[in-house]
Amino acid sequence: MHKFLSIILLTVLLISCGSNSEAKKTGLSLKTSASKNTISLGETLNLSINNPKNLPVKNVKYTFNSSEVEESFVVDSKLGVQDIIASISYDDQEITVSTKITVLNNSAPKVYTFKILNEYPHDITSYTQGLEFYNGELYESTGQRGESKLRKVNYKTGEVLKNIDLANEYFGEGLTVLNDKIYQLTWQRGTGFIYNVNTLEKEGSFKYGKSNEGWGICNDDNILYKSDGTEKIWTLDPKSLIEGDYIQVFTNKGRINNINELEWINGKIYANRYQKNGVAIINPTNGAVEGVVDFSPLKKKVTQHPKLDVLNGIAYNPDTNTIFVTGKRWDKLFEIEIVEK
Repeated sequence: MHKFLSIILLTVLLISCGSNSEAKKTGLSLKTSASKNTISLGETLNLSINNPKNLPVKNVKYTFNSSEVEESFVVDSKLGVQDIIASISYDDQEITVSTKITVLNNSAPKVYTFKILNEYPHDITSYTQGLEFYNGELYESTGQRGESKLRKVNYKTGEVLKNIDLANEYFGEGLTVLNDKIYQLTWQRGTGFIYNVNTLEKEGSFKYGKSNEGWGICNDDNILYKSDGTEKIWTLDPKSLIEGDYIQVFTNKGRINNINELEWINGKIYANRYQKNGVAIINPTNGAVEGVVDFSPLKKKVTQHPKLDVLNGIAYNPDTNTIFVTGKRWDKLFEIEIVEK
């Protein structure tokens, strides 16, 4: 089991921070019962105020992720680094102290393998970044400066039906299709493009907000979800394309960064980590990694050549109720069924 988990769960990191510095004069600080300020979902968190100068504290109000909580409560929140704030009243004054706590999942991810149903030809020169079915058609985004493309592909034959080359300064990344519009990300230029799904004509562009880079993107028929190469997956309003809230991808052990290509499948986000031949199955509400799929055997089934790179590209076809995966400069597209070990 540990072998398969390592495909996704390499270099997990825990984060904890102490109280801020604004209360140094008073000596007041916020304490938690969590060891190293790390706690799991479902556990009880106890809060208290450290008051070394015995100031006459009248009232304390605690907030966790902007919601008021009692001094003892059961943690049921998004995972990752979260803020706890205490507003303290004393001597007709009010001071605010805070700390950060890392929330982990309360169970290890399930481990899955796969069964190959079909193999189809795929352009061996394509540095695949994004892959998605829409109305029975397969759309693909490829990367590398000077080689980046947006394509409509006949997945059974590998024939490119339509092709749009990106300008040389852009490095293509993930794509998704919603309401007859293709949203394609680029890497370090802070820019995404919008296309008409039928003609592939460019209809507009958008800038990223709080995140630095564009990696992967998917949608749940209403909201866009965007990765930026960290552990964060942002939500975007498809009308304004403004980044709103985000989830942080965590397991029961720690943070999972380098979240890359995304696909929405039956209420979950499937995501691969950059440079890993596996996929994480993520709860889109709280960021919990609920499962991992080891796809490393697939790389051995494609033509081996000097430019062969890692798995990248996962697409769900609702017409067949199956999943399709490929990789960077792979000459095969695999139709697979995921099987729990």
